[in-house]
Amino acid sequence: MVDIAVSDTATTRTMIEALGAPVVLLDEQGVAQALSPAMRALIPGLEIGKFLALVLRDPDLNDAIEQVAHEGGRNTVELVERVPFERAFRIHIAALGGGRRRATLLTFQDLSEQRVIERMRVDFVANASHELRTPLASLLGFVETLQGPARNDERARERFLGIMREQGLRMARLVDDLLSLSRIEQRAHVAPDTPVDLAGIAREIVDSLALMAREREVTLALRTPPEALLVPGDRDELLRLMENLVENAIKYGKQGGEVAIAVEAGEDEASVHVRDDGPGIAPEHLPRLTERFYRVDTAASREAGGTGLGLAIVKHIVLRHRGRLTIESKPGEGATFKATLPRFEAKRGGA
Repeated sequence: MVDIAVSDTATTRTMIEALGAPVVLLDEQGVAQALSPAMRALIPGLEIGKFLALVLRDPDLNDAIEQVAHEGGRNTVELVERVPFERAFRIHIAALGGGRRRATLLTFQDLSEQRVIERMRVDFVANASHELRTPLASLLGFVETLQGPARNDERARERFLGIMREQGLRMARLVDDLLSLSRIEQRAHVAPDTPVDLAGIAREIVDSLALMAREREVTLALRTPPEALLVPGDRDELLRLMENLVENAIKYGKQGGEVAIAVEAGEDEASVHVRDDGPGIAPEHLPRLTERFYRVDTAASREAGGTGLGLAIVKHIVLRHRGRLTIESKPGEGATFKATLPRFEAKRGGA
């Protein structure tokens, strides 16, 4: 913290208004005398000539300002605002000048994003641990049974080994999805620029998922332009995007129904539509579908072999490709997932 002389109010105000950090200068009475632009943006209700205590009604903060104003020195306070939305700040308070009561300089550090990221990290670890703990406990239980009561029971051994294989595959899928999500996030700032045929990828995925569709008696209806539709992309990631969308539609659509996949060309964009005729999704679930581990029906998702990460992976792939993902659904009317990406020709022409 740099001490600023307050004898020249105009100079002090000019200096503070040039700072990039959220800073406010209070006089001996706690009235704002100078605000940096970042401070005005952070606390819009605070203005020059206004008591800070009337804007930020936090007893701990106001007590700390009073203490520094009377005794000098420095203090640090953390403040959490709940209204109109939750925000967290660390506020550094420093005394300026001398006398029985001093002016104070407050520097605000916004901790809101840091707190959100930390909360997301804690939730992510907890969710990942929970998802792995269930199949792991199941595996250990069957191992103990096979080593004990079912040691010589051939029928039980065959049945248990089948279940253990399914649980092992479930954990392998979860680890694979976690690694995929991590790799995509690490490269999120680098937009891919290799030309990839989106129509060709759709045809490849439909062919690879034909067996799964037949097992659920689902018809895959594919519509693509006859010519290649190029987008700047990472081929492996776009394969994963298409696979996740079509596989979800097969798993959660109506058994014996139809999944419609359409690849369409716009003037400077290309889009993929995947529509199922399943039970649909209630409106309150739509904003959260791309959150990690979020499931509309947890039991049904796990039974279908879902990890709760498929749509999170889709969202991050779309964002890395500088596109957008939209989801439309109504209960009883199926769901449509649409990924829109920039076309390769449009990008090259604008370069």
